[in-house]
Amino acid sequence: MRNLLMSTAFSAVAITAAITSAAPASAQDTLACEPGETYVMNVMVSSHAYWVPVYQGFKQAAEAFGCETIFSGTPDYDITKQIASFEQDLVKSPAGILLHPMQSDPFIEPINRAIADGVSVVTFAADSPKSNRSAYITSDNRAEAKFAAEEIVSQLGENGKYAVLENPGQSNHDLRVTALIDYMGANYPGMELVGRQATNQDSNAAYRATASILQANPELDALWIPEAGSAEGAVAAVLEADADVLIMHADITPTTLEHIKAGNIHMALNPNQGIQGFTGFLATFLAARPEAIDPFNDYKVSGANPMQIPFIDNGFAVITQENADSFDLNTYMEGRDPS
Repeated sequence: MRNLLMSTAFSAVAITAAITSAAPASAQDTLACEPGETYVMNVMVSSHAYWVPVYQGFKQAAEAFGCETIFSGTPDYDITKQIASFEQDLVKSPAGILLHPMQSDPFIEPINRAIADGVSVVTFAADSPKSNRSAYITSDNRAEAKFAAEEIVSQLGENGKYAVLENPGQSNHDLRVTALIDYMGANYPGMELVGRQATNQDSNAAYRATASILQANPELDALWIPEAGSAEGAVAAVLEADADVLIMHADITPTTLEHIKAGNIHMALNPNQGIQGFTGFLATFLAARPEAIDPFNDYKVSGANPMQIPFIDNGFAVITQENADSFDLNTYMEGRDPS
């Protein structure tokens, strides 16, 4: 027993010494950028208002580490064009790229090739899970869908008709839709899905789709939309039809924010975009500098990048008439550099 106690005491002393000892100087020295070291944020539909706070968070974190940033992507909803923009980014030899992939599988090979060439890649808001990307930052899309379903039921009761719009192929939007449908089916079988149409973030397509759903289902009670662009068209169709439909959507644009203020949209569930960009930069930066991390695993033998984070949840906010002013993009950008 005495030997055991001595051994335990010795272990405690050793552990305390290990915890309080200084970190290697090499780790401290790597947490800053070299002159000209650049990180890129690449997106699709680059003019969308959603990216603005994300890039501001990305840029804020980069400036703290003395790094340069570039905002990149394509103005189109076109996977081929986004991949081409990603390839053009690689020509600039960035240290890392924070990527919102429009579709997951087409980006597997470009992401893997970039990483093989020494460029770190982290995905955000949408994922390419079969690629070698080192981290994925997003809000919890299943939690968003559950919240939306419960809110619809709390407002309408457990029996009614609802419809969804969707954007097949974009992972976060797919999950927001399928998770809500599955949750309704499992918990509220009295809620009947009467319409499901693809609108692909096109407000005109959403207007036509919603008008068609309303024509076939004039007693439609609720509409769930996985993003704000389609919500713009959907609310226009509902207003034109003078229909009483509870509309909820994910994300936010200045247009849908005004509709929330006016009471035309019930609420929006919006990922914390600044957190998404800030943590996105940190994950991309650390993946580019694996020498700064000693994670107590087999990375030295396996050769794997030790900076592997399967999922970072940046959380989401609920936007209603009461707090809508807090999500005014013009107010947010006052005093900030938009570039």
